[in-house]
Amino acid sequence: MKRGERSLERGQLLYAQGQRTGEMYTVLDGILIRYRTLDDGRRQIVNFMFPGNLLGLQAAFDEPCGHSVEALIPARVCVFDRADFQPLIAAHPRLGFDIVWMAAKEETELEQHIVSLGQRNARERVTALAVWLLERAIATGLAEDGNRLAIPMTQVQIADMMGLSPVHANRTLQSLRRDDLVDWKPTLLVIPDMRRAIEFARVGAPNPRKSPYI
Repeated sequence: MKRGERSLERGQLLYAQGQRTGEMYTVLDGILIRYRTLDDGRRQIVNFMFPGNLLGLQAAFDEPCGHSVEALIPARVCVFDRADFQPLIAAHPRLGFDIVWMAAKEETELEQHIVSLGQRNARERVTALAVWLLERAIATGLAEDGNRLAIPMTQVQIADMMGLSPVHANRTLQSLRRDDLVDWKPTLLVIPDMRRAIEFARVGAPNPRKSPYI
């Protein structure tokens, strides 16, 4: 049922908030961001999508997209036709269970982000985000040795994810770098001691269970 593949350059939109699309996607390579935009242009990044993540599930239920998806680094996605979704699930019930599991897993991740926004201070928020990104990168083979991830993120994007002003994000990053907790440069994320960062952010140990791959 695969219809093809699509390549995206950094900053290129896969689909836009409010758009109706007849397609669904699986991320094959790269990292993408999901975000919602207010009428005045303010943006909230709600999640990062790594290889294996399923995108466009709203399209399967003929709903307009509630968010935009943009390539953070060059990416490649597998394209499926929305019209094939229901026959596919009917023919392969186990596949339907896997898709529900993936949706529930993403909901759990969003809960973690909400906890950060509501309860963690700025240093804990940024550390929790760094830990989560690096854990996902390690699980999908994108990380380098030494807990390093080449990821071109601006301080504005970090601020958009963590509900901080760019100035506050800058001060927080400098503070974490001085304390050797997180070293987040414009193109590289490094966590010198993952266990120490996990304990500082109070995010808990990573779940070793592997995700289905659609």
